[in-house]
Amino acid sequence: MSKYELLAPAGDLEKLKVAILYGANAVFIGGLRFSLRSRASNFTIEDIKEGCCFAHKHKAKIHVTCNIVMHEADTDEILEYLKALEDAGVDCIIASSIYILKLVIEHTHMEAHVSTQESIANPEAIDFFYKLGVNRVVLARELSLDEIEVCKKNSKVDIEAFIHGGMCVSFSGRCMLSNNMTNRDANRGGCAHSCRWNYDLVKDGITYNPKGDYFAMSSKDLCAIKAIPRLMDIGVDSFKIEGRMKSLHYIATVVNAYRRIIDEYEETGKVIDYNVYIKQIEKAENRLTSTGFLFGDTTIHEQLYDLNLTVPTKDFIGIVRGYDENTHMVYIEQRNYFLPNTTIEVFSPRGTFNLDIKEIFDEDGNSVDAARHPLQKLHFKSDIPLSEFDLLRLV
Repeated sequence: MSKYELLAPAGDLEKLKVAILYGANAVFIGGLRFSLRSRASNFTIEDIKEGCCFAHKHKAKIHVTCNIVMHEADTDEILEYLKALEDAGVDCIIASSIYILKLVIEHTHMEAHVSTQESIANPEAIDFFYKLGVNRVVLARELSLDEIEVCKKNSKVDIEAFIHGGMCVSFSGRCMLSNNMTNRDANRGGCAHSCRWNYDLVKDGITYNPKGDYFAMSSKDLCAIKAIPRLMDIGVDSFKIEGRMKSLHYIATVVNAYRRIIDEYEETGKVIDYNVYIKQIEKAENRLTSTGFLFGDTTIHEQLYDLNLTVPTKDFIGIVRGYDENTHMVYIEQRNYFLPNTTIEVFSPRGTFNLDIKEIFDEDGNSVDAARHPLQKLHFKSDIPLSEFDLLRLV
């Protein structure tokens, strides 16, 4: 097993399983309370128990986020909640509140990880939390590779760094814009993504931006594919992918790309072709990406001004739910439109290959002229056995 942890997001139990099957060593999730993604399909305690059992069976870990900015009312029942998470099998708690971190350290056997919301950007801050007793610090997302190296060299705890996903326009996610404009507090799980809204620039009743264009404050998503070797050389312990509200296809695709590049560099000491991994990620991305702050301060090229450039991909057409070895029938759940007599791409933890499909049937065995209904249960013949959670794409 790789000494570098690849930490993936999951918004529900199915995504948790997919993340692990496609290469994650650990998954971070949110419970029903104290999480910064209140609109994600957060986990019940029973879900967390099942997720922990699945993860531990595959030698992976489960991290739970308790990273809201704590108000007095939030202190009620927090210890009971942490105990319930521990009983469910959770390995680590991610928190920004020193109060929660101390509860984890003093009253449980779970690891305490300091959230990126603490904006830790120097060795002195890391040392403070080391003396508190934490196991890991998640660095601020605004650091360069050189700054990350300084932090790692002077750290007595594990260091975790973000490598992929959304980059908040505010420092370490400390945004008040959503709260001001919609009364939804981003620091307490209610971000309305106000920085991504369409805005006009108006002065004295005159609109200055061209028709159809707008001004925004959003940053491009982070993609650190080309920084992975340097981060590994630095000795970063955990590589974190952001996106608990992302799709199953996105998680599988992005996790697998980073799993493969980490393994390639760890095994050979080099990366032959970065574009292989970048092109794979592009199959699931619907926002433009940049390297963020990793190679220095950001410029206008790391900002996103035109959401017309962010077009959701329609290549993901279905997920395999089962395979009958006697009839050679593949049972799938459809996600996007496709036709019979089509060559598709099968994307799985075992690799990627093309498959020619002929006739398509619905649940009642009727032949269909097109797969046009999202979530429809369909099946078709394949002499190549497929497995549950294999993903299907258009070529």
